[in-house]
Amino acid sequence: MNISLRRGERIFINGAVLRVDRKVCIELLNDVTFLLENHVMQAEQASTPLKRLYFVIQTMIMTPNDCEAAIQLSREMLVSLNSTARDQRIVAGLSAAVRHIEDRRPFEALKSVRALFPIEAELSVPDKKNRRDVA
Repeated sequence: MNISLRRGERIFINGAVLRVDRKVCIELLNDVTFLLENHVMQAEQASTPLKRLYFVIQTMIMTPNDCEAAIQLSREMLVSLNSTARDQRIVAGLSAAVRHIEDRRPFEALKSVRALFPIEAELSVPDKKNRRDVA
């Protein structure tokens, strides 16, 4: 797998943080877990239930040697989210995330959760028919 990075960009590979000083292309020759900087969510961005779950899952990638607490917390969060989810698209995405976490594939779990962000945003927008316009 080839990954292109721009000057100053960071990548997290198996827990190591690499920052490049110039544009570079990295070829990964074996199976590694990595996270590009533009996929890293900062704590203050974790403002919704699914974004908080994403934040916890990303810690599994960023600290792979010490991720048991994050795995347990993500399991608890997934149980809670599954019990409150009403939209079948969310339920299906969470089920995929559960499978990936149990299979120790946190990057795939991240992708499953990230794909749910637009649905979560759509569901959080108030229904225009039920809103009163104040003129």
